[in-house]
This record gives sequence, C-alpha cells and structure tokens, in this order.
Amino acid sequence: MRQAKSEKRDEFSMRSEGPHSQEDSGETSATILASIGMRIREARQARGMTLQALADMSGLSPSMLSLVERGRASPSIGSLIVIASALEISMADIIVGDAPSTDNPVVRSGEQRIVETTRHVVRRLIREDRTRGVSMAIDEYGPSSGQVDRSPAHHDGFEYGYVLEGQLTVEIDGVAHHLQAGDTICYSGRRRHKITNHGRQKVRTLWFKVDRD
Repeated sequence: MRQAKSEKRDEFSMRSEGPHSQEDSGETSATILASIGMRIREARQARGMTLQALADMSGLSPSMLSLVERGRASPSIGSLIVIASALEISMADIIVGDAPSTDNPVVRSGEQRIVETTRHVVRRLIREDRTRGVSMAIDEYGPSSGQVDRSPAHHDGFEYGYVLEGQLTVEIDGVAHHLQAGDTICYSGRRRHKITNHGRQKVRTLWFKVDRD
C-alpha cells in the first residue's frame, strides 16, 4: 500500500456541537494535535514499526510523520485515513482515543465528533462500531474543496457513499464519476481514489466504511 508523497498539509480542528471562542478553539486544536500525534506514535511503536516503515506503508514522508507525531503538523483527513490503515486501526482510534461503548443504541448529535480542515471539508463522525468494523460519517465539502490538488489516496476497507446534497466528483483509478443528489457509489479503498467538489455550492454526503474489503 503506497500513496504518492505530498508535503501539503491541512490545518484542522475537532469539536462537538456547541459554542466556543476563538481562543478556546486555538487551545483545543493544539491539544488535539498533541493527542493525535501521541496516539499515532503509540500505535506505531506497539507494532514495532519505524517511522520509515510507516512512511513506506502510508506514502507520507518520514519527516512529515515525525512532525505529526510531535503535534507540530496537522494531517489532512485523507492522511489520517491512510495512517490509520497502515497501522491497522480506525481513524476514530487516532482522533477519539478510547472506544465508545456500542451497548447504547443511540448516539446523540452533541456526542458526535466533528473534524474540520481549512480546505473546507468537514467530517461528522456519526458512529464508530469498532467491534464490527463499521463506521458512519457525514462529510460536507465547501466550494472547490476536497482533494482538488492532491494525488489519489488508497487504504484498506470498502466504502459506500450517498450524495445528500449538491454535486460531487469521485475519481477511481483515473476514471471520474460525477454524482448528484440521490446518487450512490461504492469501491474498495485499495483502489486509488480522489474526492472533489469542483462546483460553487457545498456538497453533503453520507459515508459507510467497513474494515473488510
């Protein structure tokens, strides 16, 4: 598993619903980055992997990964996915930490984590069932956002997408698929794929990901 190297980085923040000040947001972002870096490092070391080994599997450079582990760089959502895949864990393991209980059938809106990048992509983690290897998320792409100027990514698992609002372009192995509201798409995460909103309106999508291909 190897992804084309890219040194471009996305700043992001994570939050739950509710008001927060800019000062609180800045402090929270710094704490989140440090926590994410620590979890990545712990997962890597627990598997006896070097930075170079993780770089080879994720397609990210060792220097970039070192910055991420030290909380000095903000990985994009796509980078978090490929790092998690290389470590054989879920993205939620990196972002949230302790696994939430799956005994409760209800997850309230205010309990759902939201990851937001400065590239105008927002991911709401609706549900993570790590026991069964299933995750649900709603992604919102701002105008001209997504992987506009990035190389296609690939990772483990299988993905199902449904367009709730707007028009989205999903490129799979070099073939562009133009989706409108109501359209669905599915593909193996191992296939090189790229998700982009080329339009001037926001796009909202619902994604299901299963760990097994």
